Amino acid sequence: MSRALLMSSFVASSRVGGGAQSLALAVLGIDAVLAPTVLFGRHPGLGAPGGGAVSPDLFQGVLEGIEAKGDFAAFDLVLTGYFSHPDQIDAASRAIDAIRAARADAGLAPPLILVDPVMGDMGKGLYVKPEVAEALAQHLVPRADILAPNAWELSHLSGLPVTDPASALAAARTMGRTVMVSSVPCEDGLGVVLALKSEAWLVTHALLPSAPNGVGDLLAALMAQACLAGIAPHHALSQAVGGVYEAIEACKSGSHGDLPIVAMGKRLTQGSDQVSLILLD
Repeated sequence: MSRALLMSSFVASSRVGGGAQSLALAVLGIDAVLAPTVLFGRHPGLGAPGGGAVSPDLFQGVLEGIEAKGDFAAFDLVLTGYFSHPDQIDAASRAIDAIRAARADAGLAPPLILVDPVMGDMGKGLYVKPEVAEALAQHLVPRADILAPNAWELSHLSGLPVTDPASALAAARTMGRTVMVSSVPCEDGLGVVLALKSEAWLVTHALLPSAPNGVGDLLAALMAQACLAGIAPHHALSQAVGGVYEAIEACKSGSHGDLPIVAMGKRLTQGSDQVSLILLD
């Protein structure tokens, strides 16, 4: 069984952040360990969330405890998301380096590092402190095997406009690594662009009237799971986007407005005939 370290938010009653990702990975056979950066009762978009941020010292202590248990060499995947303080990002960066070193010392394959640079969105702008966004760009982006921003975040990181698949690809190429950029406007809806070293792919789907919180978090987890399973990157992209699309559709029938991750189960990996895979480059 693969194992993963998640460094992101824990939101008790909303299927978002690291909590949602740990559920998704668990139902797909990956043992996830979550080091939380915040402890909230509900998504802040619903009102006062309850709880609060995890102090950098406490976050560092959690990581030290995980390392002391001897788990760093066991992590096949590291997935990062929301951070509330730049010192948390420093600690996360050191943990990534230590995990890579521990696996190398044990003669194991390098871990997959997927960085979701959670910092802002279209229409909202930057919703973390500027120093958090700066630390993400300086410390975590360079450590990513796969960088998973939304269109706004990629524009912020690259300094280039991201308004369609072509501009998303141009901006992604400046990052110097594999980039999966979501929420890309397309003629017939929205798309996700995957920019690899030698090729690029686009998955499109119709624009849905609404979507629950946590869609980007679920996409990152499903993409990471598919890559760990050895699926070719463009097929992994199609499967992941399809799983998210079907989860959004299933959300219409209940689940208190949250992504029905547990109810979906293995359906999350079955793709969707409502998404289209296109070779961009």
